[in-house]
Amino acid sequence: MNSSLYPIWNKFIFTLLLFLSLSSLAQETKLDSNLNDYHNHPEQILVAAHRATNPNYPENSLAAISESIRIGVDIVEIDIRKSKDGELVIMHDKTIDRTTNGTGKVDDFTLAELKEFKLKFGDANTDEQIPTFEEVLQLTKGKMLLDVDFKLEGEAAVRQTFDMIEKYGMEKQILFFLYDFPETSQYQKLNRDIKIMPRAYSRKDIRAIRKLEDISIIHIDESYYRDGTMRRLIKSGYRVWINALGKYDSMETEAKNSGFDALLSRKYVNVIQTDLPEELLSYLRSRNLHR
Repeated sequence: MNSSLYPIWNKFIFTLLLFLSLSSLAQETKLDSNLNDYHNHPEQILVAAHRATNPNYPENSLAAISESIRIGVDIVEIDIRKSKDGELVIMHDKTIDRTTNGTGKVDDFTLAELKEFKLKFGDANTDEQIPTFEEVLQLTKGKMLLDVDFKLEGEAAVRQTFDMIEKYGMEKQILFFLYDFPETSQYQKLNRDIKIMPRAYSRKDIRAIRKLEDISIIHIDESYYRDGTMRRLIKSGYRVWINALGKYDSMETEAKNSGFDALLSRKYVNVIQTDLPEELLSYLRSRNLHR
């Protein structure tokens, strides 16, 4: 290289390294802020996008997750199943009938075969493919929390999922949703750094879950919601997760703020899962309940 070009080249390298460093720092800061709110600011209500739902892309797609990142969603909920050849893939239903241009059970197809199908948005086919869990981890690393709705059974499948999370060093970003809270301790032994989110079906279940160690969040149902119970949970350091899905989201689509106003009459919840994440973010920010 011509020696006269050294100063220019060195300046270019310095600028590039500075840009990459600042970009990495920005990503880390976004996640760190998210986690700081999760653990230390219970007054900040976190928004979870159900199946990464938004008005423009198929559910559980990489495009939908990317849009969730762009608009500032805190948590994306995804559903894990397994292909015929044992790969972890993202699909809510047992079959691909509703969400793709194919038919059949997810585990009837190899990953390569599943990748041949197109995800649908409404009745139209898109260019989006069924994502793997690994692709979702690659996309979201350092950017947001993931609620892993685990549709599989057995410790071997849980271990496989945890192994993939560990491969990317993303333990702190995961909420691992368990429908059966008595399994909590069994799976915590596999990796203590992965947060388990057990579901409680009654206040009796809540009392039992509170006896478990290292639980920071509990999924509740509004059927047994009581201000006193949930206030004590939040004051004790738990996050309280509730769904706007169905009733409250439907109210919101009919009349702006009506559904979210009704849901937030439950004063002691601080994670809300919704099919209207952008609308909920706007609603909460206007009331200083979200950054």
